[in-house]
Amino acid sequence: MARRPSVFVRPLSMEEGRKLQRVTRTAKDPVRLRRAIVVLMSGQGQTVRDITSLMQVSEDYVRDVIHAFNERGFAALDPKWSGGRLGTIGEAVRERICLIARTSPASWGITAFSTWSLSKLRDHLLDRGTVTAISRETLRRILHTGGVSWQSTSTWKASTDPDFMVKMHRILDLYDHPPDDGRVICVDEFGPLNLQPRKGKAWRPTGSPLRLRATLCMPMTSSTQVEGVRSPSTRSSHGPRLPSA
Repeated sequence: MARRPSVFVRPLSMEEGRKLQRVTRTAKDPVRLRRAIVVLMSGQGQTVRDITSLMQVSEDYVRDVIHAFNERGFAALDPKWSGGRLGTIGEAVRERICLIARTSPASWGITAFSTWSLSKLRDHLLDRGTVTAISRETLRRILHTGGVSWQSTSTWKASTDPDFMVKMHRILDLYDHPPDDGRVICVDEFGPLNLQPRKGKAWRPTGSPLRLRATLCMPMTSSTQVEGVRSPSTRSSHGPRLPSA
């Protein structure tokens, strides 16, 4: 088989030579750097075989770079990225996915579980036909980009008694100003334990956790310990004193 004739870059001007040297010193893109070195070595009289031996590239690559530079000049040094695969999930579908993730499974008639995991949310989207195919990692990225994160549910308690504030101020006043001739009586209601709120988790907009009211529907009396009210039992020696009989 006959040896292919060697290919050389066209004669370079002094300015083009200095520009190529500057590119080889400052280029951040490895493709642009490699192409500039190939052209510079060819301009210095190096053969295609010598360049392939030093650069560890194929002869066809060196020939293509030289021919492209001879035709287009320095524009041939810049890589032309294809941009990657086109997205298969449109913006409207992404917003729909984030909206479904923020809802409760009960809103869709699902009672087997109370919150979405990535796997369950993926299965739900496929069953509804929202998407034809989606991986859990892609789903996670869509939720992250849409500002939806996995957060703990926040709860709070409040009394339903319309006279709550009046009774609370009366208890606090007795606590701070007990009668001099009274006796200490400490009453503390504990439980029921099964009604204590338990925090859950849900997909929510970042920085906006789901808030659920955890109020026990029971009237407050002056001897009932209410969340947020100091209990006399914690300071029995200085608690409220009732007048002796």
